[in-house]
Amino acid sequence: MTAVAVMAASGGYFFAMRLSPPPNQGSPVERLAPGAVPAPENLLGQRRPDFSLADAAGQRVSVDRFDGQVLLVNFWATWCAPCVEEMPMLSQFQRDYAGQGVVVVGIALDDPRRAQEFARELEVDYPLLFGLADAMVVGRSYGNRTGMLPYSVLVDAAGVIRWARLGILDRGELEAQLLALR
Repeated sequence: MTAVAVMAASGGYFFAMRLSPPPNQGSPVERLAPGAVPAPENLLGQRRPDFSLADAAGQRVSVDRFDGQVLLVNFWATWCAPCVEEMPMLSQFQRDYAGQGVVVVGIALDDPRRAQEFARELEVDYPLLFGLADAMVVGRSYGNRTGMLPYSVLVDAAGVIRWARLGILDRGELEAQLLALR
């Protein structure tokens, strides 16, 4: 069982890190950093899709709870090595920018109990939502057509999707995207 988990995590890491972005076909995103992928044409510049998922207490949380804030939605799983690698940076990013109206929301595509325990061990201090099939549906609605992880989407304070990235986030690149929103 452990060997299978290691192989799955390694495979996910390999594909997430090696996947070439789709060719730019007149997308509003003219230049993409390696690994950055445009959200589908019908999402960029459009209001973010609505969703609600369970929090750690099992209560449904709607995305509109974060309206008026810049929102970084990060899709992750416990078996995803690059997801785990970026989580401490996301926690620090949340601490550094929370006072400026920025919130990171992690969406675990994993068993909720396992993901909650894992996040506690890593001392993740940004809001986490949980789901399996529901979280995958949300990921697709936010432009993750491949279902690969990690996948992040930046939504401005007006609720408009501005940027998406498949693969591990670079803090400098994330800060540049945040600065572009102001």
